[in-house]
Amino acid sequence: MDILNKVKSYREEERQLKWEGTFSDYLEIVSQRPEVAQTAHSRVYNMIKSSGLSEKDGQKMYDFFGEEIFGLEEAIERLVEEYFHPSAKRLDVRKRVLLLMGPVSGGKSTIVTMLKRGLEKYSRTEEGAVYAIKGCPMHEDPLHLIPQHLREDFAEEYGIRIEGSLSPLNTMRLEKEYGGRIEDVEVERILLSEDKRVGIGTFTPSDPKSQDIADLTGSIDFSTIAEFGSESDPRAYRFDGELNKANRGMMEFQEMLKCDEKFLWHLLSLTQEGNFKAGRFALISADELIVAHTNETEYRSFISNKKNEALHSRIIVMPIPYNLKVSQEERIYQKMIQESDMSHVHIAPHALRVAAIFSILTRIKDSKKQGIDNVKKMRLYDGESVEGYNQIDVDELKNEFSDEGMDGIDPRYVINRISSTIIRKEVPAINALDVLRSLKDGLDQHPSISQEDKEKYMNYIAVARREYDEIAKKEIQKAFVYSYEESAKTLMDNYLDNVEAFCNKNKIRDVLTGEEMNPDEKLMRSIEEQIGISENAKKAFREEILIRISAFARKGKRFDYNSHERLREAIQKKLFADLKDVVKITTSSKTPDEEQLKKINEVVARLIDEYGYNSISANELLRYVGSLLNR
Repeated sequence: MDILNKVKSYREEERQLKWEGTFSDYLEIVSQRPEVAQTAHSRVYNMIKSSGLSEKDGQKMYDFFGEEIFGLEEAIERLVEEYFHPSAKRLDVRKRVLLLMGPVSGGKSTIVTMLKRGLEKYSRTEEGAVYAIKGCPMHEDPLHLIPQHLREDFAEEYGIRIEGSLSPLNTMRLEKEYGGRIEDVEVERILLSEDKRVGIGTFTPSDPKSQDIADLTGSIDFSTIAEFGSESDPRAYRFDGELNKANRGMMEFQEMLKCDEKFLWHLLSLTQEGNFKAGRFALISADELIVAHTNETEYRSFISNKKNEALHSRIIVMPIPYNLKVSQEERIYQKMIQESDMSHVHIAPHALRVAAIFSILTRIKDSKKQGIDNVKKMRLYDGESVEGYNQIDVDELKNEFSDEGMDGIDPRYVINRISSTIIRKEVPAINALDVLRSLKDGLDQHPSISQEDKEKYMNYIAVARREYDEIAKKEIQKAFVYSYEESAKTLMDNYLDNVEAFCNKNKIRDVLTGEEMNPDEKLMRSIEEQIGISENAKKAFREEILIRISAFARKGKRFDYNSHERLREAIQKKLFADLKDVVKITTSSKTPDEEQLKKINEVVARLIDEYGYNSISANELLRYVGSLLNR
């Protein structure tokens, strides 16, 4: 019954967070902790900042988004630094509706949901605490009680600027219930909650013919008119529209650009002046972040309509493209699978990677830079080293197209095809080939893919298959080599001894006979040729290796097998080339002898224990690589 104890603990925590007092008591809190009087935009920014910030390769990484949003670091940095940060400083961008624009399943809704859930948690902390006039349906800022003519004096004394006017309802309550004594007005701490409609609202447009503007701004409560005598009495008005309830926090405006125009005009005043019109009252102040999301097609249609020019100038558009990094795309699929009922199914290593390779290839655009194909571009985007290219080239590629990542295959399509694979395959294990086959079959059923795109996508599936072939061979290569790391280290040390002797024009001493010999050119070339080092380039490559060893030595580091990516690849390929015949014979034999069977069992055990396969996927991999090598 541990869950019931946690419920009790949560309830007790909420009880302890409650606070009630007078406005005079509240001013004591403000004097000690001015952050409780911050604006909604400032609260959102500080919430994001409080989760932590790191930097990688000059790219800011916000921990707040780290566990849910993958591969969109640049878009997130732009969102925080160009909207939330200046908004928190009361700069003019806070007077704009934030519009997230991007393709379907690109992360827009996830970002908004994270902001909403984050605000709920943040309001439960000391630094994120929110206080409101008690009993106010709009959770109004208590500082609105300070009269206009005293606000400059208040700013001098407390260092806090007050924006907004006291609402009609609280103006009446101040006179009738408190006799104008603002110091006696009751104030309470509130906890933001979308479910309870406290400081977080969501507006979804429906049929324009039937939807009422009251959904946004509240409405008259006709049952109370007899009691209060007038429709203009604020007590006869329900301040329960989404703009009312989202005050002090944020409102998500779903499908904003599909909404009827009359709903959008209310945003003009709210964004620019911080107030909106409701009923027969003066303008009502509201402090809230309005965030909407849409796709590029709807946005282009919206701005092409001249009638929307006024609203267009009140919108700040933040592009949220698809992720363009293979490793991050894998994380997206892993997260989606973990959240589903498919988490018990064994998905072989690299199955998600080949799906990610296919997806990324559909999203990146053909570069006009000479020598760059989409596979190289994909590798560079994912942080892999590609010979002849550096970070400057990556930056140039990213700046080549402003709309890269705004179309292509979406993650949901891939997960749908993986789901289809699991259902069709009776064995609870799927591999990369199953996934590629399903992705290919699904292209015919995808309603929005043109024939031209379909042909391109079929080609990308073939590219992903070739990438997987290399991955599969390397995987078997590693599993077949007995004491792989030790074998690789021995071969590399031998290569380095020869390289050092070659570069320094020395001889090398045989460890067994003590005889002095020339560097083993045949050995060095057999390794270098594995990664395409030509005869003309061998000297430069060897000197580069020697320079790298010296650089490591100066820093007190040891140059090892993993210190040079291309050399490591060459060593792996050399070892595998030496073993290829053994692998071919062992994997292709229909009736393996005792020695071969022992070797197969060792390889399967290593694939299971060290590389994440199960017995089904390990044997499937063995058979597949055997067929590749026998072609």
